[in-house]
Parts: sequence; C-alpha cells; structure tokens
Amino acid sequence: MQPPAVRFRRLLEPVHDRALAFARCLCRGSADGDDLFQEAALRAFARLDTLRDEAAFRAWLYQIIVSVHRSHCRRALWRRLIPFGAAAEAAVAGLDRDGHALYRTSAAPDAGDAIARADAALGKLPAVQREAIVLFEIEGWRVEEIAACQRVSVSAVKSRLARGRARLRRHYQKLLGAGNAPTLAGERS
Repeated sequence: MQPPAVRFRRLLEPVHDRALAFARCLCRGSADGDDLFQEAALRAFARLDTLRDEAAFRAWLYQIIVSVHRSHCRRALWRRLIPFGAAAEAAVAGLDRDGHALYRTSAAPDAGDAIARADAALGKLPAVQREAIVLFEIEGWRVEEIAACQRVSVSAVKSRLARGRARLRRHYQKLLGAGNAPTLAGERS
C-alpha cells in the first residue's frame, strides 16, 4: 500500500494541468483559479481514503473543484449583498481588490480581445451554467460525465447547456451584432 501523499501525487499528475485550467476557467481570475485548485486539491488529499476506484479520480477531483467553486460563489454572493468600504466600490465597478478586471483566464497576449469578450460572456452566466459550458465546450466532457460531476440528471445538464448557450448567444449578439455571434460546439447551425 502506498503512502497517501505518493498515491495522491500519482493520481494528480496526469490530470493536474487540465484540472488547473478548469479551475481558472470557473473563476474570475488566474489567481482565484489557482486558489480554487489548491483548496480543492487539499480537500481531495484529505478525503483520498474515500476514493474507492482510482479510475474515477478525474471525475472525483472535478466534483470537488465544482463543490469548492460553489462554496466560493455563495460567499461572494453574500459579500456582494453586504459590501464594505472600498471593496464594495470596486465590486460595483467590476474590479477585484487590486483593481484588476474580475474575470480572466491565462492565454497568449495576442488573443486579448477575444479572451476579454469570452471572459465577460462567461462571467454573466450563473455558476452552474458556466460549469456545464466549460466542462462541455472546453474540457470536452460528455453530458453524462457532467451530470455525475454536478450531481444532477442528464436532462438538467442539457437544460443548463441550452440556457447557457442562449445567454452567451444573446451576449455576443448585443456585442458583435446578430450575424457575427460565434457558434458553440453543441449548437446547430
């Protein structure tokens, strides 16, 4: 039997980069995504003994990332409802505590405008729709896998994807004009 730290590292290494990218996509900044991932990794390590099937590690880790993300969203909701001082003014202006835009992911510098548009669009989605869209469109998960991760039915995931796509489409139509809105992988032309 391997020590827990060795087992966890062995299981985490193959999925680390994708899971970190997923956490960053869910958050409103790379630093927040890194924090989310680290908190989820610590929680996963603490609960490693509950993982029965090592083949299910990726889905199990993503469930933990989603759970931690939702906890953060709930806390952020309460912070917005009960704002204090300069942090309240910054949140209203769409900035974090350091004055940076609230939603960012890491990518090449030449893709700045497209990333800014995508970040703004994803930032307008409710957390469950954003999670479903990122898992399906970016991570390439099947609907059944997303349903297991979000602990909902397949039809609920399909509904979240459809509603999320509709919101994204409306956002892009307003921003770019009706004929220039991008099409997501799951949408019909």
